[in-house]
Amino acid sequence: MSNYQEIVNLNVGGTRFSTSWQTLTWVPETFFTALLSGRIPTVRDETGAIFIDRDPNLFGLILNFLRTRDIDLNNVNIRALRHECDYFGITPLSRRLALCDEMNHSTCGDVLFYGYLPPPLNTTLPNGSNSRSGNSCSRKNSTASSTEVAVNRTHSRNSSLDLRTVGRIPSQDQLSRCGRGHSRAASLGNADSHKGHRPPDMSTWADSMKVQIIKAHHNWVAVAYTHFVTGYRLTDSCGWYVVFQSPVQETVIERIALNAKTGGGGGTSSGNNSSGTDVMLGIASGAHVRLWAFSTHSEPVRRTLIGTFNLGVRVEHLLFVGPQLVALSGAGSRSKAGVWHTSTQHWQTQDVAHLTTYDTAGSFLLLGTATGAINYIDMQKFPLRMKDNDLLVTQLYKDPNQEPITAISVYLTPKTNLCGNWIEIAYGTRCGSVRVIVQHPETVGHGPQLFQTFTVHQSPITKVSLSENYLISVCSEYNHVRTWRVTRFRGMISTQPGTTPKAAFKVLALEAPTAQPHNDCGPYGEQDEEQIFIQKVVPDTDTLYVRLASNGKRVCCIRSVDGSGVSCFVVAECEGALRPRRLLLCGHRSGATQMWDLTGPIDKAVKLQPVAASGGGEGDDSPAPDGGPTPDELVRLLSACDLDATPVPGVPQSPNRPIQAP
Repeated sequence: MSNYQEIVNLNVGGTRFSTSWQTLTWVPETFFTALLSGRIPTVRDETGAIFIDRDPNLFGLILNFLRTRDIDLNNVNIRALRHECDYFGITPLSRRLALCDEMNHSTCGDVLFYGYLPPPLNTTLPNGSNSRSGNSCSRKNSTASSTEVAVNRTHSRNSSLDLRTVGRIPSQDQLSRCGRGHSRAASLGNADSHKGHRPPDMSTWADSMKVQIIKAHHNWVAVAYTHFVTGYRLTDSCGWYVVFQSPVQETVIERIALNAKTGGGGGTSSGNNSSGTDVMLGIASGAHVRLWAFSTHSEPVRRTLIGTFNLGVRVEHLLFVGPQLVALSGAGSRSKAGVWHTSTQHWQTQDVAHLTTYDTAGSFLLLGTATGAINYIDMQKFPLRMKDNDLLVTQLYKDPNQEPITAISVYLTPKTNLCGNWIEIAYGTRCGSVRVIVQHPETVGHGPQLFQTFTVHQSPITKVSLSENYLISVCSEYNHVRTWRVTRFRGMISTQPGTTPKAAFKVLALEAPTAQPHNDCGPYGEQDEEQIFIQKVVPDTDTLYVRLASNGKRVCCIRSVDGSGVSCFVVAECEGALRPRRLLLCGHRSGATQMWDLTGPIDKAVKLQPVAASGGGEGDDSPAPDGGPTPDELVRLLSACDLDATPVPGVPQSPNRPIQAP
């Protein structure tokens, strides 16, 4: 075995290879040097050749490199070849392949990458040391009052962050228990907590610092972690910067709501001048809701606790309808709705039996029920029409078959002199029906009339969206989507030639039910624009697929710039000086927030639709028939997913803003 010219016969995955001892061993400390030296036991086939159970095609490329010190990478899966090189320990080739692979990836992202907000505990310490070092923490700003914040500054990779930290700095014993130092972006107070409450044990934060929820409104973004929320604002001149942070919560944050409103200072919620902008933040944990107002038209930013409210049952959804905060729960017969009204400063709750789903339209909150009824609350009339301290819940419509309503979407046509305001509502049922009801201006007193029914779905409807041009429905069979083209006359839905089928496809998302409310696939977008789906195939993935809601075609593919998995996402319209931007905001398991500008790709995809629809297919560069992951991409994604724990088709998994029992 010491003769370098000795021929070595190999059987790799059933394919025979013959080479010399010297060829296999010129790279030191590899699989082959260990194999031929006897450090690895050998298995031989019937001919005496050494058997190696690996891919023979990739092995042939590696063997040619060992022979010639060169390699042809045409039509080669570099990632798979690199994996084989790592297995065999061929370090020279593995390093070259790593560089080739990294040429296609960058921590600066691609042209769509719009911004990176670092984890709040992963920035520079006040004393200049790293937040992960566990060094002592400065007590600067630790005496700030509960309604004021001090101003510090730091920088992210591509944003100038004005870190206006809130409240008190955690104590040194807390920091030492978690093995982290303290960053200026994480100066969190608990001044609004009840007496006797203490911040949660910081030792548990190491595993819970991933982003849990993201909400956006105008140019504001709220990023929720397990026990606190950070608020960012976007301006053209400063980029993203931190404006507020909530106090540390003792309980786990389960729902948040964000509302950017115009205050008395004369500013606007979308302009570059923040002098008149206030922000309201709601946080729900269990049955309790806490609401803060942040006055951003003064320095330092002032935080005011408006109140702590109790819904009586676990809050399943938290949202703003205008300036009103609404909490909903669908715990069977104990379904409740709670409203805090900004003008009356009053919190009211009421039982709304068998609540299953909801939607908003202007000042209206529409509620679907398991009895087939659609009810509504008019927030404008709410403060003037109270009866025994109850909300004024009015029945709008009753399903003709009394099927449980599982999804609802309201479309308010533009008000014109010709037709007035025409209300259209699409809803889906547990039996798989999709119905459209309309209300004429001249028949307001008679309620909506049934306009059209579709019974193509064989599973419960989980989402429905009625827009200017399309009717989109999703059922629970692995998010199977059906789309119809809507015909309109003078802005009103028309029967000539009527609603026509356009596409059918699946938006596969194997997400756990507990994570689905914060990973809603969509559709996202205003009702007068092209809507999109965001497809997150498996829970622990760094890749998202953006697809047109009208036909399922792929718009683009988003990949995390730091390789961390996406824990939650949302699509938001952010107004800029030149034009609104449609941003995909992703929270990551690393604690970072990453964002991509989808405006250009969506515009391009919409322009290419007529070409693709003509049958030529030119300009449609989607690698998959429906724009989702290709079979190769899907297999690679599913390799990191436990299919035994995936949802079962035919069972509702992710309803359109569902109301689920805890």
